[in-house]
Amino acid sequence: MKNEINAVLENMTATTPEPEDYTGEDGLLYCGKCRKPKEAYFAPDKAAIFGRDRHPAECDCQKTAREEREAAEKRRRHLDTVEELKRRGFTDPAMRDWTFENDNGRNPQAGLARRYVEHWEDMRTDNIGCLFWGGVGTGKSYLAGCIANALMEKEIPVHMTNFALILNDLAASFEGRNEYISRLCRYPLLILDDFGMERGTDYGLEQVFNVIDSRYRSGKPLIVTTNLTLDDLRNPEDTAHSRIYDLVLCQEKVQVKRELFTSIFCLMPHLFPSVLILSNISFHTH
Repeated sequence: MKNEINAVLENMTATTPEPEDYTGEDGLLYCGKCRKPKEAYFAPDKAAIFGRDRHPAECDCQKTAREEREAAEKRRRHLDTVEELKRRGFTDPAMRDWTFENDNGRNPQAGLARRYVEHWEDMRTDNIGCLFWGGVGTGKSYLAGCIANALMEKEIPVHMTNFALILNDLAASFEGRNEYISRLCRYPLLILDDFGMERGTDYGLEQVFNVIDSRYRSGKPLIVTTNLTLDDLRNPEDTAHSRIYDLVLCQEKVQVKRELFTSIFCLMPHLFPSVLILSNISFHTH
């Protein structure tokens, strides 16, 4: 056992020289490249404990190599984390390509989407979401995907889905409706794409209401994209839709962070989506 302990101490305190290394005037081993010491002397009391008068030290070359290894490992862990977030967060692999970097720059609302990401901590704290509305092909889903990708690159969990998938998942869920909805509400940001395109059965509408209501009650931001117009949302066809649309709009509760955003109405509504900044921080049901 004593021999094993001595071997461990020897490995801890010994320095392996490279061919270009040399011994300095102070008796320590120096790096032949950066000319910095690879050894340092123990304090006298420590030298007695280890039975040696010196221990390894990090020269500049070793420090640089270590920092490069640590940076590479940190980068690898980051990429693994982002990959897992996108695997869980997107329901379609094509959404991974919906990024600001791939944007053609034609959509005037891209700047607002970027600011949403840049000020995410404020958005999350103040519980501010977005409603993107416009016709087919106006880029609503793409903008929402840009926000999702940018936040996940910052290691912030986001889930982007639609009610067609949610209703299918609920019908096939083994974990129970409440647990499934609770899982959706745990994401810091939930994006509901193509809102209003789900089937209009009583069961479907009830589940849509339950998901949106639970999300509002969670106190976390929600982003919604829809082909419906603001007029459609403000003037629903029946009571079942009215209670859902009221949750989405919360018109009497809308607040705009004026230092970050302005209310935007598109000059070309058939080409680009319009955006409404929604805050449900003070939302209550009666």
